[in-house]
Amino acid sequence: MPDGYISYAAARQTQAAELTAVVPRIAEQLTALRAAGRLAGPGPIFVGIGASHAAAAAPVWKLRSDGVHSWRLGAGDQPLPFPDSDHPVVGISQSGRSAETLAVLQSVPERLRLAVVNTAPSPIARLAGGVVGLGNIADSYASTIGYTATVTALGMLADAWDGGTVDAGWTELGALFARTEQAVGDLVRGLAPLFADATSADFVGAGPAAGSAEAGALLLREVARIPSSGMSTRQYLHGLMESAGGSVHVVFGDGRELDLASTLSTAGHHVILVTAEPVAPGPALHPVRIPRRPAAQRAVLEALVLQILAGAVAEARGVDIEEFVFHNADTKVSSSTAAAK
Repeated sequence: MPDGYISYAAARQTQAAELTAVVPRIAEQLTALRAAGRLAGPGPIFVGIGASHAAAAAPVWKLRSDGVHSWRLGAGDQPLPFPDSDHPVVGISQSGRSAETLAVLQSVPERLRLAVVNTAPSPIARLAGGVVGLGNIADSYASTIGYTATVTALGMLADAWDGGTVDAGWTELGALFARTEQAVGDLVRGLAPLFADATSADFVGAGPAAGSAEAGALLLREVARIPSSGMSTRQYLHGLMESAGGSVHVVFGDGRELDLASTLSTAGHHVILVTAEPVAPGPALHPVRIPRRPAAQRAVLEALVLQILAGAVAEARGVDIEEFVFHNADTKVSSSTAAAK
């Protein structure tokens, strides 16, 4: 296991309690940022890599639903310097050392820099004018609590933007997380044999759940070494599903996703349907029902299902969940890197 991380199992075991503890920490920091005038004006542009990018999907959906123009962008896919605008740029990085995210923030005016990080002090935390810190929570190498706490911070930030009210449900999220795990844990672990001979996996989610699909594909690649893709529902319907075969399909949603799951399973393709709707199981249809919550809170519960599933699949396939195959030296900057102003 890499230095500075705890085991996947240990991080999962304390996750509900950590979520309960992190919410008031985040709320206090958002109150301070609001008082400083940092949570107002044109909608935020979220930038991140990998799971950090995925974590912003549901919060962006929330902001757009409220009529706020907001985007999430891959930090490594933008020409720099970042184009001039009046939109604050929120750098998302659990380590606070993501090289691409740091580079984006360095290229925008200081007054527009915000960040959501777990580790502080860190280069990104030092650079940003306003920071929401998760509290240096101990996390696993394939992120668990780091991811769900990041979604929580971003979701609460989206609620609070431009005078909004943070949803009261966040204070109950840790307890709900624990109850949901108790309710679905055995069911989800029992689905691991579906992946025994799978050559790939498709993760598909409706608008706000597109991030869950992306995070699920990343997690299954990281911890179970199964080639996986994360896609939005509508993109999947426009031709991508034509290659179904030899895959397991993990679908998130309550609308068009129900028909998609039925179509795939009727054709003999195994589908794990993560939904708030009551759906009867079938020979190839495996529904996992989760509570109906606002988009970002639901994304945390969807992540719970993904974590249980990925861990069980890795165990079933004999993959050491703590070991990664490749380690790239250019994706993180040194902790001591000085942030250019």
